[in-house]
Amino acid sequence: MGSYGRGCQRIRGVIVLSKQLTGRQKCAVILISIGSELSSRILKFFREDEIEDLTLEIASMRRIEPEVKEEVLNEFYEICLAQNYISVGGIDYAKEMLEKALGPSKAQSILNKLTSSLQVRPFDFARKTDPSQLVNFIQNEHPQTIALVLSYLNPEQAGMILSALAPASQVEVAKRIATMDRATPEVLKEVENVLEKRLSSFVLQDFTMAGGIDAAVAILNRVDRGTEKTIIEALEEDNPELAELIKKRMFVFEDLVTLDDRSIQRVLKEVDMRDLALALKTASQEVTNRIFKNISNRARDMIKEDMGLMGPVRLRDVEEAQQKIVNNIRQLDESGEIVIARGGEDEIIV
Repeated sequence: MGSYGRGCQRIRGVIVLSKQLTGRQKCAVILISIGSELSSRILKFFREDEIEDLTLEIASMRRIEPEVKEEVLNEFYEICLAQNYISVGGIDYAKEMLEKALGPSKAQSILNKLTSSLQVRPFDFARKTDPSQLVNFIQNEHPQTIALVLSYLNPEQAGMILSALAPASQVEVAKRIATMDRATPEVLKEVENVLEKRLSSFVLQDFTMAGGIDAAVAILNRVDRGTEKTIIEALEEDNPELAELIKKRMFVFEDLVTLDDRSIQRVLKEVDMRDLALALKTASQEVTNRIFKNISNRARDMIKEDMGLMGPVRLRDVEEAQQKIVNNIRQLDESGEIVIARGGEDEIIV
């Protein structure tokens, strides 16, 4: 987020208008303004070091002047508005709509200030194309090329395309997505030009992030079970460390709410109550409610008592406890005792 023209500073924990407000301070103001429950859910998408920095920033803000809160939220709203317009119709469309909503001067100011964050990602046209058509365009390309294209698609689209590829290609493409780092403008332009002759094109003149573990996980979470198994098993032989990283992120603790009650009850039979109490320390209310719903009143009271007695705990310990439970879930899924719903599969009948 850009800085204010008037800006602000902190005086004894009170944020007041005076000089430039940093991006971290703005983020802290937003998190405070939206409340702890929603903020805690958002923070799960940040790195650990970012969470620590923001927590310190939030802790140091005892009071925020109404003018600061209003201006930060307005700026955040304008960013979201601009991003939404761009995702619908591109930068020109966004400029037109922002001018109608906020006036030419304000619209230009927003676009100038947020140019780097509002640039359209490569293959924007492909994200508006039916996946079955894209398969025909790229299935015979080199695995690295396919991986590059899939990295810029929505996970749902990429998952459908990956499922449609030959098994050998699936493994190779998934591996290349997970190990991909950056792509140069030249490479992006060359690949896009192949597709633009049949569809359309947009070239981003900048170095951009592509692929990575998170991209591979997002895509694999949306392929069918057979495709996932083929890819994971092959990766375990070819690159065990990469396979383990991917598996750890494919089902996270908060995904427990996607299981049916019978499956949750089966999982909890394998879980140590001390680990469960520790894991619930940072869990959302939704996850906590689902777990408490599937245990006895006595067990629920014991867990609540344990959580109260353990006091402050290290985030690392909480994450380790959550990972133990996730590992149990994946083992039960692999043995067929429970079912984790995945994209591209038939509807589950209970």
